[in-house]
Amino acid sequence: MNKGYAVFCDADRHFYDAPHRLVFAGAADGSLYRAATLPVPDGWTSHRTGDWLALRPLDRALPSQGWKIHVSAGLDDAEAVLDTVREHCLRHGVAFKFVPSRYLLHQRNAKYADRAASGKFITVYPADDEQCERVATDLAHLLDGRPGPYILSDLRWGSGPVHLRYGSFTRRHCYDEHGTLRPALEDGTGTLVPDERGPVFRVPDWVTPPAFLRPHLDARAAVTVRDMPYEIVKALHFSNGGGVYEAKHRETGRRVVLKEARPWAGLAADGADAVTRLHRERTALERLAGLACTPEVLDFFTVGEHHFLALEFVEGRPLNTFFARRHPLMEADPPEDRLADYTDWALRIHGLVEQAVAAVHARGIVFNDLHLFNIMVSEDESSVVLLDFEAAQPAELGGRQTVANPAFVAPADRRGPDVDRYALACLRIALFVPLTSLFAVDRAKAAHLARVAADRFPVPPGFLDEAVREITRDPATTAAPAHGGVPTTATTNAPSDAVRFPPEEPGDWPRSRDSMVRAILASATPAREDRFFPGDIAQFADAGGGMSFGHGTAGVLYALHESGADRCPPAEERLLAYARAPESGTPLGFYDGLAGIAWTLQRLGHTAAALDLAELVLAQDHEALAPDLHGGTAGIGLALDALAAATGESTLRAAALRCAELTARPRRPVPAHTGETRGRPRTGLLHGAAGRALLYLRLHERTRDTALLDLAAEALHDDLTRCVRGISGTLQVDEGWRTMPYLGAGSVGIGMVIDDFLHHRRDEALDTARRDIVQAAQATFYAQPGLFRGAAGMVLHLARTDAGGPGTEPGDVRRQIGCLSWHAMSYQGHLAFPGEQMMRLSMDLATGTAGVLLVLAAALGDRPAHLPFLPPLPRPHEPAPLQGSSTAPPSPQERKRS
Repeated sequence: MNKGYAVFCDADRHFYDAPHRLVFAGAADGSLYRAATLPVPDGWTSHRTGDWLALRPLDRALPSQGWKIHVSAGLDDAEAVLDTVREHCLRHGVAFKFVPSRYLLHQRNAKYADRAASGKFITVYPADDEQCERVATDLAHLLDGRPGPYILSDLRWGSGPVHLRYGSFTRRHCYDEHGTLRPALEDGTGTLVPDERGPVFRVPDWVTPPAFLRPHLDARAAVTVRDMPYEIVKALHFSNGGGVYEAKHRETGRRVVLKEARPWAGLAADGADAVTRLHRERTALERLAGLACTPEVLDFFTVGEHHFLALEFVEGRPLNTFFARRHPLMEADPPEDRLADYTDWALRIHGLVEQAVAAVHARGIVFNDLHLFNIMVSEDESSVVLLDFEAAQPAELGGRQTVANPAFVAPADRRGPDVDRYALACLRIALFVPLTSLFAVDRAKAAHLARVAADRFPVPPGFLDEAVREITRDPATTAAPAHGGVPTTATTNAPSDAVRFPPEEPGDWPRSRDSMVRAILASATPAREDRFFPGDIAQFADAGGGMSFGHGTAGVLYALHESGADRCPPAEERLLAYARAPESGTPLGFYDGLAGIAWTLQRLGHTAAALDLAELVLAQDHEALAPDLHGGTAGIGLALDALAAATGESTLRAAALRCAELTARPRRPVPAHTGETRGRPRTGLLHGAAGRALLYLRLHERTRDTALLDLAAEALHDDLTRCVRGISGTLQVDEGWRTMPYLGAGSVGIGMVIDDFLHHRRDEALDTARRDIVQAAQATFYAQPGLFRGAAGMVLHLARTDAGGPGTEPGDVRRQIGCLSWHAMSYQGHLAFPGEQMMRLSMDLATGTAGVLLVLAAALGDRPAHLPFLPPLPRPHEPAPLQGSSTAPPSPQERKRS
């Protein structure tokens, strides 16, 4: 679960949106700080960028990079800190920017905020090192005694809220060693290199810290954990509030769990910082001491400003890990005895959790954060222990939930023990159909999921009905019984309790198409500059994200076009306008940038605009790009090749071949610290070798160069080396900590390209692999519906593959399409689908409704809809000639590749 999505839920009840839009619309709690509403002083200019408001003197140019000053602040005195810093900077003519509201500052310091950016409230841009020392000294004096969180990426000045870091002052970009577009600064030779912005203070190799920083560097180096009574064995989890570690006592060797809390950081909904919540956990667990269902407190101490709580190490596995191992819907057609056995197990586990919660309530404590990850099941599965009591409260306070898992977050009207009752009700459904994140969009979905579960599992009558009543009841009119059960009658306060789920069955084509199209068009925001259709939070991560093929306007327009829907001229005009003047820093790639927009415009008939944009892509340096399909040379090469085929432009064809050369260059080893799937090379269609193989295949069809087929074979075999047998026996990508079957980064994407390759050359190993991969697309349940990371991609593969065998018949495809209804939601009465993490709807291609629309058009439509560069395969499958045979493969015209 990516908890970074939660902050994008506040601004809109239906769609992910940037949190700063809520503030500048005047709707956020706390509104704007006074400094954000004051007139811009004479001789100064101001501008807004995301959640920053910047001021700069007109008569002074900023250096491109240098030592910048960051000031942090606690929520309660942040406005006073801002007034002080603003007055000082205006008086001395120093450029600065600040987070303009209490709400945005809260979000920036929240528990699951970006650790690298956390704490940064005000940024000051000194003109040189001399001014930097003077301003930092002055601000440290002016803000002495003011609290503020430690900024992990910076060097702290003394013990106050002033911090420093060397970095870029202006907006420049370059590609890092893995081909990802990053903010940039110049190294000692004048070359642009990534401006590293991680949660650790680093000084670039070519920079010598000025002498005035030496005392602060020494003070930082003096703080260690060597004198701590526990030795950290490994980190279990990090959040903005601190870490959770497995450790052992240095003298006794006893295993413990250490929970770390940073002051003023990791804020909960009520503003409580990590230290406050750690004290709450200690207090709650001491009150619960002796219970078998809660861990024991062993120790409490501080190191520097960091607070630590040592807890009993609980053996077992979190409940969420049992789904992949036990859940029968991981299979295509589970037998009745498997369904019955699992039902007995789930009912027993739920009963154990209910007993644990009842025991906690009997001690006068509300857990307040019950979910699948906070329930530890013993190795023999005979008992459970509840973990993570930092949100716990005394029941008599009747408080609201302040920290929550999105799939179990209680409505705002629940208080005290009702919060835990709501979570227990969600658990009843989640044990069978773990899609309760959808309740964040509409709690009326609970009744539909309960029906889905009851149709497949022999659940006792009333078990799921009771859950629905609790989830949808109105506490103002129906009280929960004192014994902790579920009321027998209730009314619903769900936002749209009259909605039918699904509004249309996905398989009822073309009715489902028309319904999805109406939902997409109804969601349009033509007045906005950053996007036309709402999608994933990636729309706000990179320049041009709202116009891109993967997450923006281009992909939605393509899906509408491929499905046979009417055109959307306003959206096309917006895309054309963007193509004429792309935002600085827009990536070049297919799914994330300009190449994908150009390709889409040509598909929609705007050839001149497409060629103009392609020229801009050609004018950029491609040497540092990644070799992948998503944002790198493979995707750009495919787009340029398709444009060359459509227009006859020889320059584009030559550029496509050059992209193939760049794509085929040897890759550098992936350092383990990069986070690239935890040190492993990325695998699959979008970011792995399968996407490179796709470029080689399409170019081979243009050129008949068999060396390209050799490269394709090598790439596909390379990706298969990182595939393993999953628990269910299917072939999936091994990411080191999980296996992935999905279209984007899993085995199914590899299988799609293998299908194409085998039309050109026989390869027994690839043929065997693709048949095993087909099985990975046949599970009954997938956690998300999306094209690249969900059930829709499985439907596309099964509908397209010519591997044959079980799971690929029309009835099998129909069964998978039917399962998409489990995720189906309603938007203004029309069929729509949730995006990544399923906390809000999405209309984009990669994660949302447009992707499902494209897939259903490919599977059920009367025209050859398809994913770019992966059109329908010729049927029936004719084995390709053996390598070296003189029989030529089909021509590009015969296969109608685009």
